[in-house]
Amino acid sequence: MITKDSGTPGVRAAVSTALAAAVGARLGLRPPQVWSGLRTGAVAAGVAATGVAALTGVPRVRAGMNSRRIPADPVRWLALEIPVATAWTEEMLFRGLLQTVAVRAFGPTVGPLVQAGAFGLWHIPDARRVGDPVLGTIVVTAAAGWAFGWLARRSGSVLAPVLAHAAFNESAAVAAMVVQRAAR
Repeated sequence: MITKDSGTPGVRAAVSTALAAAVGARLGLRPPQVWSGLRTGAVAAGVAATGVAALTGVPRVRAGMNSRRIPADPVRWLALEIPVATAWTEEMLFRGLLQTVAVRAFGPTVGPLVQAGAFGLWHIPDARRVGDPVLGTIVVTAAAGWAFGWLARRSGSVLAPVLAHAAFNESAAVAAMVVQRAAR
């Protein structure tokens, strides 16, 4: 079973990709879908980063960013952990593997909701670890999971949600580092 702490980023990414491929997920990693995924993902990434930048001005969000623990190796965090171990791996597991299986089992309307709900539940340990409200985390990440699933379906490529997911997490990480540096 893959957990957030299983192996190196490369191993997690490879295993999650293999699992998605094993269920016959249409990942859209070849032309022409790859180009659509890159275009759609670039737009979504811009929206995500802009949203995080705007939220940084909200006092409660800023306080949360200021209290976040920054890993000892922020370069590894930004270069490997977020884009490869988190964004790529989770998109392969949820929008590749789970969305494919859920749509087959529950149909095109309920299937994406199932994967989105599972994505929200997946983040419970993170919420508990950092002291965030569990219910709020589930709701927000489930909504993000639904949006990521929509990006994958709309573009025909899992690259769109990978880019959006990475951009959101990366911009939030950089914002937290900037907020903490400014507070010193």
